[in-house]
Amino acid sequence: MSIEVMTLLFFGSLLFFLVLGLPLAFVLGGVSVVFLYFTWGFDSFYLVASQIWSTMGSFTLVAIPLFVFMAMILERTGVARDLYRMMHLWFGGVRGGLAIGTLVICAIFAAMVGISGAAVVAMGTIALPAMLERGYDKKMVLGVINTGGGWGVLIPPSILMILYALITGVSVGKMFAAGILPGIMLMILTSAYVLIRCYLQPHLAPDLPKEERGTWSEKFAALRSVVLPIMVVFMVLGSIIGGITTPTEAAAMGVLGALISAAVYRALNIELIKDASVRTFKLTGMIMWILFAAHAFSAAYQSMGAQPMIEGMIQSIPGGPWAVIIFMMLIVFLLGMVLDPVGIMLITLPVFTPIVASMGFDPIWFGILFVINMEIGYMTPPFGFNLFYLKGVVPPGITMGDIYRSVIPFVLIQIVGIGCLMVFPEIATYLPDLLF
Repeated sequence: MSIEVMTLLFFGSLLFFLVLGLPLAFVLGGVSVVFLYFTWGFDSFYLVASQIWSTMGSFTLVAIPLFVFMAMILERTGVARDLYRMMHLWFGGVRGGLAIGTLVICAIFAAMVGISGAAVVAMGTIALPAMLERGYDKKMVLGVINTGGGWGVLIPPSILMILYALITGVSVGKMFAAGILPGIMLMILTSAYVLIRCYLQPHLAPDLPKEERGTWSEKFAALRSVVLPIMVVFMVLGSIIGGITTPTEAAAMGVLGALISAAVYRALNIELIKDASVRTFKLTGMIMWILFAAHAFSAAYQSMGAQPMIEGMIQSIPGGPWAVIIFMMLIVFLLGMVLDPVGIMLITLPVFTPIVASMGFDPIWFGILFVINMEIGYMTPPFGFNLFYLKGVVPPGITMGDIYRSVIPFVLIQIVGIGCLMVFPEIATYLPDLLF
């Protein structure tokens, strides 16, 4: 059987079973094992076991459950509530100020937790009812929370960045450093969009009445709410950038910071630890099974000899190297609508990264483009995770259709951000080059 037919059958089988709604880990692993057996026989399974054993011995992998545990603890403290109160006082007098304040809180949360859902749930619970009550347009509010929540995978520490580093062999520290400026850029672009649109259409987000804006003494007193988040960010990112810890050790520092925060807010108890631990085990277990399945996929894919064929096909795209990068981004964007971001990374990166390297592009820069695309995947219909997180906390009057329609302008802003990174790659590469 020709390699073209084999490739068509392989990827066709994956898409068929995924469309049926079967779990990604079982589809990816099951189809790969079947193809491995019929191409190389039973002995090929030793290759899968060897790759899994090598990955499980990676010290960097320990950072994943630690960052997840940190996020689960912070999600249940009063950090988000106090941050929102502070933003309410400082930004409420500006038209659209509560929406911009929510974006800032999402960015702060992203710098603490490393996953997408925490900020969406927190802001959907705290900020969404408050903004709707004050006359904010529901699509604007939903889009802001959806977008800001996705920054958890871009602004370091990020679990997706750790996985990207594991798959491609680049430095986790460099990936973390590279995500800082693009994250700030996206926050500025989104805030500017909200500010300009609210200025042109005042009914979308009215400014708060004077009695709700607070006195200067209240505003300065509310600034105490940023002390603990800054402490957690400093313990994680500061220790990595300062060369004090590895990313894995910094994750343990983050857990310590989260526990201190919970203690300060008097939320630290056995129930909190138990609940956070169970949720961490569940989420980490899911990631590990997908990782195991991805190794089976990688072994099956390599055994068929399909990689040289696909590399040749992609490199023959008219328009040169930049057309190839855009084509890759388009593939990832479309996959993000229907697949889990972790699965997309493990399916596409073994194919894409050798091509990117052969064309002379910086793998750190490409990684940031890839992660932003993964962030878009969290917020795009029909299967974006953030959409369902948000649906779980919105008032009954808000439909799934409202949530779907709210993301359109914000997805376009993220795409503009990708374009800016392509035109000015130094946005992603400056800090890694400076610090490392």
